[in-house]
Amino acid sequence: MHLNGRCICPSDPQFVEEKGIRAEDLVIGALESAFQECDEVIGRELEASGQVGGCTALVAVSLQGKLYVANAGDSRAILVRRDEIRPLSFEFTPETERQRIQQLAFVYPELLAGEFTRLEFPRRLKGDDLGQKVLFRDHHMSGWSYKRVEKSDLKYPLIHGQGRQARLLGTLAVSRGLGDHQLRVLDTNIQLKPFLLSVPQVTVLDVGQLELQEDDVVVMATDGLWDVLSNEQVAWLVRSFLPENQEDPHRFLKLAQMLIHSTQGKEDSPTEEGQVSYDDVSVFVIPLHSQGQESSGH
Repeated sequence: MHLNGRCICPSDPQFVEEKGIRAEDLVIGALESAFQECDEVIGRELEASGQVGGCTALVAVSLQGKLYVANAGDSRAILVRRDEIRPLSFEFTPETERQRIQQLAFVYPELLAGEFTRLEFPRRLKGDDLGQKVLFRDHHMSGWSYKRVEKSDLKYPLIHGQGRQARLLGTLAVSRGLGDHQLRVLDTNIQLKPFLLSVPQVTVLDVGQLELQEDDVVVMATDGLWDVLSNEQVAWLVRSFLPENQEDPHRFLKLAQMLIHSTQGKEDSPTEEGQVSYDDVSVFVIPLHSQGQESSGH
């Protein structure tokens, strides 16, 4: 199906109508397929070069009056307007995808090689806990329940730690991304790739339905920014900076630079107690006003 709605296969009209398939579903499918294909290409290139590594990915595509944001990992995109902050992506971490990861370990226990327990406990269990009642969660549970501690429960947890310290198999802080095909748990042959998804979550923003102002922007950044600045703090910086620099043709670029500067713990930084980001920080600031004009035919 063409994006203008014209069908290109004889079987399309009835099928599309029955399934309720829209043009935006094709764009979402293309992004999902692109992430998957990119991951496969990275895997082949890493194997050929004998290198290792991986990354997260955050992509924005503007097409026919809509903004498609695809995310695999812990980068983040938000829409900042004069009176609105709207998340356009959601982080994928061992905590946010706990049930999916635990279920995979339930279906394929061999992935843990007898070294880990898939169950989650509020704290790391010790030998003294054997036979005691403790709270736990499994793949089918959103709440908590009690069980008596068995010897197998003393193994290292599949997901351990809280917040930014949460790790998958004691190694990775993300549960989706590209690459890492050869990554293994330290001193073992346990692979992490089976638990990592390269498929993104795609959010669609209908730009054509917004009454856009000149200072409406999308901020895309890696976790180095979000580790020390909240959505509200970033929005405050955006709303403070842009109106004061209306005549500067490079104001969006300078805003991105200022956001990076704000993660370095300087005196004028809005972070708590001069909090510093020690992670790499990449920032895009994308003005939407021109996109709205194009979608309305101007």
